[in-house]
Amino acid sequence: MTEPAVDTSPKTWDEIKTTTCYMCACRCGIKVYLKDGTVKYIDGNRAHPVNKGVICGKGAAGIMQHYSPARLSKPLIRVGERGSGEFREIEWEEALRTATMWLSEVRNTDPKKLAFFTGRDQSQGLTGWWAAQFGTPNYAAHGGFCSVNMAAAGLYTFGGSFWEFGEPDWKHTKYFLLFGVAEDHASNPLKAGMGKLKARGAKIVSLNPIRTGYSAIADEWIGIRPGTDGLFVGALIHELLSAQKIDGEYLLRFTNAPWLVIENEGAADDGLFARNAQGSALVWDAHSGTPMP
Repeated sequence: MTEPAVDTSPKTWDEIKTTTCYMCACRCGIKVYLKDGTVKYIDGNRAHPVNKGVICGKGAAGIMQHYSPARLSKPLIRVGERGSGEFREIEWEEALRTATMWLSEVRNTDPKKLAFFTGRDQSQGLTGWWAAQFGTPNYAAHGGFCSVNMAAAGLYTFGGSFWEFGEPDWKHTKYFLLFGVAEDHASNPLKAGMGKLKARGAKIVSLNPIRTGYSAIADEWIGIRPGTDGLFVGALIHELLSAQKIDGEYLLRFTNAPWLVIENEGAADDGLFARNAQGSALVWDAHSGTPMP
């Protein structure tokens, strides 16, 4: 008697959504498989230019974060003693009223008494702007300890953080500098890209107190002491200026390096580019001794 065929690959989804992974800063493309609106499985998207279908264990485990019982769905307010872990859920209207009351007291007395830290959000520029409007310099965010250096490099090279607006030019790069990169933090896209660089002979230089992870495969390792990054960068800038290795014409023609920046602490325009009434950015004209568009 013939046994009935066993379906070893039953279909467990009825819909597939494409998006990007937020389990790290790589923003790999992913496919999310859903059944009746519930996430059942996460896989890499082969059509995505960053990861080309590769997904790491952390990315695949994003479903656990999405459905974690510890994930907050509403604001919480403490109802017990500090440290007791006793909270109750409140609506956003009550949360905003409570925050407004607390913050008003601080702002009306001494705004600098407020210090706050935000999590891994996508609006760190807004965080700094809000702090300036409130009147406190005492704020920080996740990126200040993790990815802002990488975002800044992206802004100066191709206009935005590489995980949102592109990636390093693996095809043409000749000199690749890893500055304070955490051990294997950037996951699969960076690993694959560095493999391409090594294969065609590009030079990889790593600055890190320890020589493990990416530093172990670097062609040159500079083991600076922890906490001396700023001194190293200052010395590097000094040497570049002294040796006249700065491409001034490039900075003038293709970057905003000569644009004037407003210094007006606590004001809405603090840190913004100076502009004329028509909105054009201003630069300093050495001939007239005045700012000009």
